[in-house]
Amino acid sequence: MHTHTIAPVVLDRREGPHGEVVLRRHGELLQIIANGCFLMDTSDGRSERLLVDAARDALDDRPSPALLIGGLGVGFSLAHAVADPRWGRIDVVEREDAIIGWHREGPLAELSGVALADPRAQILHTDLVTYLSGAGETPADTYDALCLDIDNGPGWTVTEGNNSLYSPAGLAACKARLNPGGVLAVWSAQPSSAFDDALRNAGFQRVRTEEIPVARGVPDVVHLGVRAA
Repeated sequence: MHTHTIAPVVLDRREGPHGEVVLRRHGELLQIIANGCFLMDTSDGRSERLLVDAARDALDDRPSPALLIGGLGVGFSLAHAVADPRWGRIDVVEREDAIIGWHREGPLAELSGVALADPRAQILHTDLVTYLSGAGETPADTYDALCLDIDNGPGWTVTEGNNSLYSPAGLAACKARLNPGGVLAVWSAQPSSAFDDALRNAGFQRVRTEEIPVARGVPDVVHLGVRAA
């Protein structure tokens, strides 16, 4: 039976400080819905893997680069990063306690259990915008790559507060968290020339957009920019 003929089943629904978060099963897929907005599911993971690989490939040959993943999601980016021996420290910032719980002892543990057991990996339970600005309780560190996937793109945010991440101040905070020559990679459900311009205006170099073909509609993309060495 095809997935689209089966009604989704809600496995967990929680109200958090940023609104409602839902985990549901749709056929064989697990899906995360935030405030009624579809975020991601376990159908593919190609986009999440490319996000990490595109950042790695834009780096120089520095040893054991430190990686920050913004958004745990269904765990594809974390699992893919851990499977790559080149990465050193791998931090994942996730603000939703529910999502962290689904990975640690819930239905998503089968996707991320091995990755979370890797000594290089840790989850930071905090808001990404707050963490990058250095204003949170957790001290913000510096990284060689930031891979951000907390929205459907710069123009399609899950919560209004995320808009500041893509503002000049937010991009300046991203750049401040990058070591010289470090890479910022931002996933988006659609290309945005305006965001490419914003990256350039924020002082990022080698700005480009890498497309990820999808079954229908416009391709997903990864926006890339490099901090000057």
